[in-house]
Amino acid sequence: MHYSIFSILKEALRGHKGWKPAWRRAEPRPNYDVVIIGGGGHGLATAHYLSKVYGITNVAVLEKGWLGSGNIGRNTTIIRSNYLLDGNEPFYEFSLKLWESLEQDLNYNAMVSQRGILNLIHSDPQRDAFVRRGNAMRLNGADAELINTDQVKKIYPFLNFDNSRFPIQGGLLQRRGGTVRHDAVAWGYARAADSRGVDIIENCEVTGFIIKNNKISGLETTRGKISTKKVGCAVAGSSGIVMEKAGLKLPIESHVLQAFVTEGLKPVLSGVITFGAGHFYISQSDKGGLVFGGDIDGYNSYAQRGNLATMEDVCEGGMALMPMLGRAKLLRSWGGVMDMSMDGSPIIDHTDVNGLYFNGGWCYGGFKATPASGYCFAHLLATGSPHPTATHFRFDRFSRGFMIDEKGSGAQPNLH
Repeated sequence: MHYSIFSILKEALRGHKGWKPAWRRAEPRPNYDVVIIGGGGHGLATAHYLSKVYGITNVAVLEKGWLGSGNIGRNTTIIRSNYLLDGNEPFYEFSLKLWESLEQDLNYNAMVSQRGILNLIHSDPQRDAFVRRGNAMRLNGADAELINTDQVKKIYPFLNFDNSRFPIQGGLLQRRGGTVRHDAVAWGYARAADSRGVDIIENCEVTGFIIKNNKISGLETTRGKISTKKVGCAVAGSSGIVMEKAGLKLPIESHVLQAFVTEGLKPVLSGVITFGAGHFYISQSDKGGLVFGGDIDGYNSYAQRGNLATMEDVCEGGMALMPMLGRAKLLRSWGGVMDMSMDGSPIIDHTDVNGLYFNGGWCYGGFKATPASGYCFAHLLATGSPHPTATHFRFDRFSRGFMIDEKGSGAQPNLH
């Protein structure tokens, strides 16, 4: 059903008895034109754009758990396009533009809030680096402003300006950045794709690939065999496990990234802040909780939980930036399994198996990339060629020496 002010009023008058489920609980059919493994944000977005843009509706999305049980429901909800390198900045700006029209596109309230994101500056070399980044953003059509200490103090007067170990010397501000309700993104994409006939099949784990003469012909699942000529894999931190079933080894490691939320507080943070002297970022949710995170855990893991050492490190960064954070009670924490590529940038490409395509290696950038990732992956599945904004995200960049090392820290996942 179409959501509008009129449908809300209508249901209010009839006791809200006419609302229908957002998507069907579909049973798997024997054959599909395209099967997408992974019912997270990227997989559901791919299904949406396949059906809407390319008219391919005989599509199944297979999710081993329930929608929202993976990284799409385990992140800090930040969207931005403040990247530096040519391979990344146009792509993430494309994604931010898709975010800006997402709710109208899906007819669903995903709570897109462009409240701004501020990257703080604490040294002269860091200012030089952010000037370079801001210029790269502007060259690619993104917005970027370099602001001084007084301007930062006017927006966030409660930061530690007077007695800080790392003095705040300004910041790089992107006003179009912000936050989005993460699980609502999954629900909105699922509803939109379902409305065009896409089958969303939960509790359906892929147990094997059916490959003949180096060509995909189907999948073995916990709910039976499914035949198809095209398979797209978008399973984030489980990429290595799933693709190994097809005999492929990926240039990816899985690490845990923890996130934290405090008790509900009165409005204090109008936007998103990142700490330039350490890996710490924070915003405030619509429920009032302060949502923050930092570095990944330094060891490989598939557990959706973290450890106390990383929690201590993140909280130290938060206290250095805004000491009042120490008075807030931590409500809960969780962990998402990050698919960390060797250069810290994603992969959207076909594999050596005909008909098998891969989407992964998103590191920290997975949530903010959701719309563009789905759009570009749908383009690849529909046409067989990469979307213009994703031509850099190929497997062979590692063998050709064209890495997209955004942080300039080398080909080592735990450094990204």
